[in-house]
Amino acid sequence: MLFGRNKKNPVKMVDKGIQKWTYATCGYCSVGCAIEVGTNAEGKVVGSRGVAGADVNRGKLCIKGIFEHELFESEGRGDNPLVRESIHQGYRETDWDTAAAKVKNEIRRIQETHGRDSFAIVSTGQLLTEEFYTLGKLTRGIIGTNNYDGNTTLCMASAVSGYKRSFGSDGPPGCYEDFEHTNCLMAWGSNLPEQHPIIYWRLQEAREKRDFPLIVVDPRVTMLAQKADIHLAITPGTDVVLQNALMHVILKEGLEDRDYIEANTNGFEQLETEVQKYDPTTAAAICGIDEDTIRNVAKIYAKADSAMSIWTMGINQSTHGSDGVVGINNLNLITGNVGKKGGTSLSITGQCNAMGTREWSSCSGLPGYRYLENAEERAEVAKFWNVDPEFFPKKRGLAQTDIFPAIETGEIKGLWLVATNPMTSMADTERTRKILEKLDFLVVQDCFADVETTQYAHLYLPAATWSEKEGVYTNTERRVNVVRKVTEPHGNSKSDLQIFNLIASQFKQSEQMNFPAEPANVFEEMKTLSKGRLVDISGMDHDLIEKSRGIQWPYTEQQADSGETPPPGGKRLYTESGTFRFADGMAKLIPLPFIDNNEVPDEQYPFWLNTGRLVEHFHTRTKTGKIGNTNKYSPIPFMEINPDAAIELGINQGEYVRCVSRRGDAVVMAMLTQRVPRNMVFIPFHFHDCVNRLTLGLLDPHSRQPAFKQSATRIEILEDQEAAAQLSMEMRRF
Repeated sequence: MLFGRNKKNPVKMVDKGIQKWTYATCGYCSVGCAIEVGTNAEGKVVGSRGVAGADVNRGKLCIKGIFEHELFESEGRGDNPLVRESIHQGYRETDWDTAAAKVKNEIRRIQETHGRDSFAIVSTGQLLTEEFYTLGKLTRGIIGTNNYDGNTTLCMASAVSGYKRSFGSDGPPGCYEDFEHTNCLMAWGSNLPEQHPIIYWRLQEAREKRDFPLIVVDPRVTMLAQKADIHLAITPGTDVVLQNALMHVILKEGLEDRDYIEANTNGFEQLETEVQKYDPTTAAAICGIDEDTIRNVAKIYAKADSAMSIWTMGINQSTHGSDGVVGINNLNLITGNVGKKGGTSLSITGQCNAMGTREWSSCSGLPGYRYLENAEERAEVAKFWNVDPEFFPKKRGLAQTDIFPAIETGEIKGLWLVATNPMTSMADTERTRKILEKLDFLVVQDCFADVETTQYAHLYLPAATWSEKEGVYTNTERRVNVVRKVTEPHGNSKSDLQIFNLIASQFKQSEQMNFPAEPANVFEEMKTLSKGRLVDISGMDHDLIEKSRGIQWPYTEQQADSGETPPPGGKRLYTESGTFRFADGMAKLIPLPFIDNNEVPDEQYPFWLNTGRLVEHFHTRTKTGKIGNTNKYSPIPFMEINPDAAIELGINQGEYVRCVSRRGDAVVMAMLTQRVPRNMVFIPFHFHDCVNRLTLGLLDPHSRQPAFKQSATRIEILEDQEAAAQLSMEMRRF
C-alpha cells in the first residue's frame, strides 16, 4: 500500500522552462556554496540550484540560496544616481559623470579644508574580490585617507586580530574536511544550523560516520547545543576564564603535547604561570560551568587524537573577543592541534566575501596581507601601482567603530559607505543617527535605494548586485570561487568595479596608474602581488576556478604547472614546524588575564540581552527582507524569553513588550521558550530600529569589534497591544 500511494502521488518539480544554467557562488554567508542560476528562453532569471560537483555544498543550498535568484527583481533597487544638497531636501536624479565628479569634488574640498584623513571610507564583506582590490587601490593610491575600513570589523575583526597575535598572520588554518578527521569538536558561540546551514550538514554527516563528541559553549540552548554531547551554558563574556581553566587542567594532568610546544611555540612558561590562577573551582564561580564539567571537557579535548575548535560571533562580538580567539589558539597549540587533519582553530566567517576584504581590500594594510608598518612592503606595492611610497600612511588608521566617534567629535567630515547599512548594524542606533546627521557629505553606494542609511546621504550611487557582475569570493576555508554574470545590472546601475574606476578617473593621479576595466584583468594584478605570499593565488584564473568548483589558497604557479587534477590547493596552513608567520617561524602562546568590564544585569536592568542570526535572514535584511519566501518566516522582530520569567512578569505568548536598556527601547513580540535561561532574552539582529537601539557596543581593545552580546535590559508590558502590533509591522520595512 505504501509503494502504491507513492506511485499514485509522485512529487513533481515545477517546470520553469530553464534553458541555461550559469555558474556562480552564493552571495550570502561565508560557506561559499557553488550555485547555478537558471534563465528561461526570454533571458529571465527564474531559478537557483546547488552544484553537485562542488566539494563545499555537494548540491545542497539553504533557504536563502534556493531563492537567491529573486534578488534581481526585488523591490527597492536603485536605477539612477540621486543627489541633494541637504538631508532635509528631496533627492533628484542625476547622471553618472555628474555623480562621480560630485564625489571627487567633495572629497577634495573636505581634505583641503580639514586634512587628508577627514574623509573616511567604510566598505563591506559583500563585494567581489576584484572590487575590493580596486577600491583599495583608489583609496590608498589616490584619495589618500588613512581612515578606511570594512564592516567586517563588526563581525570578524576579533578573529583577524587573534590569528595575527597567535600565528603572525590572518588566515584560517583549517578546512571543512577537518570535520571528517577530527576526534573531538568544540563550538564556541557558534550556532551552525542557523548561521551556516551547509557547514552544519557537513558536520552532521561527519558525526554520523565517526560519532566524535561535540561540545558546544553557548549561553543559549541553540539548535547546535541541542545536538551536542555536552552543552556548556557559559555566563556571557567569560570565555577566557573557561579557556584558562581548561588549560589549567590539561597542564596539571600532563596532557599537553610537549614535543609540539617546544618545536612550534614561544611563551609557554608565561602562559603556564597565568593559567595556574584559574583552577576549576575558581573559574566555575565566574564562568558558570561547574568544576567537574570543566575537568571532564579538558580531558576529552586533550586526549583526543585530533581536536578542533570552531567559533563565530559568540566569541568575536565581545570586549574580550580577540583574547577569546587567542585563548582558542592557545588551547590548540598546547595540545598540538594546529596544522593537522582534524586539528585546527577554524573561525567561521560571516559574510560571503569577508575573507576577500581581509586579503585584498587594503583596509588594515595593503594587498596580500601586507602591513602598512613595513617599509619594504609599502615600497613593493607602491612600485607595482606606480605611486610614491611616501604617499602611503605608515600605520593603520581608524577602524569603522572608531570612525563614527571621530565624526561625532568633528575629526571626520565626509564618509563613503559601500554596501553597508550602519543604521541597522551599528550598536546604539540613536547615537549612529545623530552621527550621520553631522556629516558635511555622505555618499551611499548600494544596490537598494531604500536602505535606511540613504535617509542621511547627500548622494546615492546605485550598484549592481551579486551575479549581475563577475569576479571571485573567498570562503571560510580559504577557497576562492567564481561568480559569473547571469544578467545585466538593474536599471542604470553599475557594478562596483565600474563605479570605482569611474571615480578614480576623476582624479589626475589615476593617469599614472592602471585601473583595469575587466575583472579577469584585475585578478591578474592580484595574482602578481600574491606571489610568494601566504595568500598565493598565482596559479589560479577564473576559468580554472570554475572548472575546479573552487580552489583553496595557497595555490602557486608551480602547482598549476604540475597539471594535477583537481588542483590540490592549500587545504591547511602551518602543517610543518617553523612555518608560522613571525620572523622565527614560531607561534606565540599568550597569557590572558580576565578583565571583567561587561555591562551586567542589575536590579534596574535584570536581563542579559543576547543577539544573533536567523536561518531565513541575512544581516540587515536589505536582501532577504525583500524576498517573500524568506521574509515570511520572520517578518517582524521578536524576543525569546524564558517561560518562568514571562509568567513572573505577566507576559503571554505572542504579546508585544518593550525592551529597555540604558541606550533606548524597542518593541518586540514575546516568544516563550526554554532556549534562553531565566535571566536572558534573545533578539535577532536583522531588524531596523530594533535590537541595536539597545546594544552598548563596548569595543575590544585589540580588534575594535563591538560587544553586541553583553548588554543589560528590562522588559515592560504594553497595555495597547494594537498600537504595539502596528509599530512592529512598521519595523518590517518591506
